[in-house]
Amino acid sequence: MRYDDRRAAGQLLAERLAELRGPDVVVLGLPRGGVPVAAEVARRLGAPLDVLVVRKLGVPGQPEWGFGAIGEHGVRVLNRDVIDAAGLDPGEREAVEAAERGELERRVRGYRQDRAALPVAGRTAVVVDDGLATGATAEAACRVVRGQGATRIVLAVPVGAAHSVARLRQVADDVVCPQTHRILGSVGTWYRDFAQVSDADVTSLLAQAARSTPRSPTAPSSRQAASAAPSNREVLIPAAGARVGARLVVPDGASAAVAFAHGSGSSRHSPRNQYVATALNRAGLATLLLDLLTDDEAHDRHNVFDILLLARRLHAASVWLRGETGLPVAYFGASTGAAAALEAAALSGSDVRSVVSRGGRPDLATPAALTRLRAPTLLIVGSRDTQVLSLNRLAADRMHCEHRIAVVPGATHLFEEPGTLTTVAELARDWFATHVDRPTAGTPRRSA
Repeated sequence: MRYDDRRAAGQLLAERLAELRGPDVVVLGLPRGGVPVAAEVARRLGAPLDVLVVRKLGVPGQPEWGFGAIGEHGVRVLNRDVIDAAGLDPGEREAVEAAERGELERRVRGYRQDRAALPVAGRTAVVVDDGLATGATAEAACRVVRGQGATRIVLAVPVGAAHSVARLRQVADDVVCPQTHRILGSVGTWYRDFAQVSDADVTSLLAQAARSTPRSPTAPSSRQAASAAPSNREVLIPAAGARVGARLVVPDGASAAVAFAHGSGSSRHSPRNQYVATALNRAGLATLLLDLLTDDEAHDRHNVFDILLLARRLHAASVWLRGETGLPVAYFGASTGAAAALEAAALSGSDVRSVVSRGGRPDLATPAALTRLRAPTLLIVGSRDTQVLSLNRLAADRMHCEHRIAVVPGATHLFEEPGTLTTVAELARDWFATHVDRPTAGTPRRSA
């Protein structure tokens, strides 16, 4: 089915989103083409409308061949396959990003004029575009609002490529797409009228929405929303000879804090770790998503697999986290980060209450650390990740602490299959809820 135009597509999309009507919803359109669609969605839901600016990073000389995308607040999404295929070096990537970053900031100022960005912390953010092809731009958009503290992210598009829709279900809390196609082609082929949308069109639609959307008497003021939303901020932490970047989220009344150690080739912006962290925030747990290496250090593959260095950094960050929040601390590690988490938890004097590993490599921790470990440990592995599952079983045999291996049916190493990452989040939430308030000393035992 072809849509008459973006307005008609937005009207149909709004029907699929009708259950979201409420005072805590904000609609965010991706410029330029997503804004006319979003305007219809916002109008029919009675929700405020804002713009969410992201920019594609195109290969030099082939700008339509995207190697990633950027968004507000420093968010970056990279496609390593394209970078390798195009032979891009760091200097070329940085030059493209610098140019696109400048354009992004210019558009933000132009679109919003003198209006402040709508707050999304503590709210449901509906991210809208006119179609979904590769999904890089939509992923960047979702990560922006995740970092701003949205409690729920719904990605809504009239039409999309099936593989991109499936992948983005691991980034957004829900994806609403009335039409998915195995072979999409151009998004414009699914519209009878796909006229170009200008910057002036975007500015006009935003101004109209600002004038026509009434302030709901039950909607929280910006000050009330800020007080009800989690504390959410970027921090720099001194850690074993470096200052590492991190994102700290502390829900009101948090009972404990979980420090995340990401795997090789990832960062604190990992959409999978962000997904799990948001689920833990909803359960009343503070989270610290941090980079264990600086940008310069991460270019050296030796550092990526220096488990003892990563462990020292993680331990220093946990000391900072405990002092900053006054909360007991637990670890969540992924891939090589899981080895660093186990190594750090086994350090003398560590008071880490529990550890969860997702697709981890505990075998990379030293045998002495695995034997010395006392923090209750959950090892989550996909059933189809057979090699890593075997390595987890070998590492578990060395442990004398309470531990368990949880196998997620149908999951591969990255837990990209529908529903598998949700299972990871639920397993982690339940493990921390059961173990985080208990001191780690005591009689070691093994869970079935």
